[in-house]
Amino acid sequence: MLIHAPSPTELPALRTLERAAGEAFRGLGMAAIADDEPSALAQLTAYQRAGRVLAAYEEPGRATTTDTPPGRPLGYLLWEPVDGCTHIEQVSVHPHHAHRRIGRALIDRAEREGGPAPLPLTLTTFAEVPWNAPYYARLGFRVLADPELTPGLRAIRAHEATLGLDRWRRVAMRREPGQSDGRA
Repeated sequence: MLIHAPSPTELPALRTLERAAGEAFRGLGMAAIADDEPSALAQLTAYQRAGRVLAAYEEPGRATTTDTPPGRPLGYLLWEPVDGCTHIEQVSVHPHHAHRRIGRALIDRAEREGGPAPLPLTLTTFAEVPWNAPYYARLGFRVLADPELTPGLRAIRAHEATLGLDRWRRVAMRREPGQSDGRA
């Protein structure tokens, strides 16, 4: 698998990928999440220009499913600096490419590229969705208790609440540099 920044012309494909990945929430009774509009093209462009978007691609010559044409991203990740950490804003993998360690590879790459030296990683996620908090725990993340939340994470959680995401339990998580255990 190849991981690099997508070109500006590939950004619309990230929106399509995010929609496909979101469909899995429907089966958990979370249709509002599945129906949520993906990141706007202007937002993706801002991340791309800032060097804070990574996409995973099949290696040339490798077979792909008919649902992902050659050269199209299989997964992507957005990150931003928050309180001295690399905060993972979004990570999505096309469902036809799930269980291939694409999300883990994107997260590990973001750890390496998030600063001049690897920084701790943070994210916010649904506590009980199997491919959210339990998955991230397998990748070495731990749930943060409320007193451990930094001002930036508190602001992110407050914003998520205004969007209605707290309808389902959410948590903030953190992984120290080099803590990926490689099991997932």
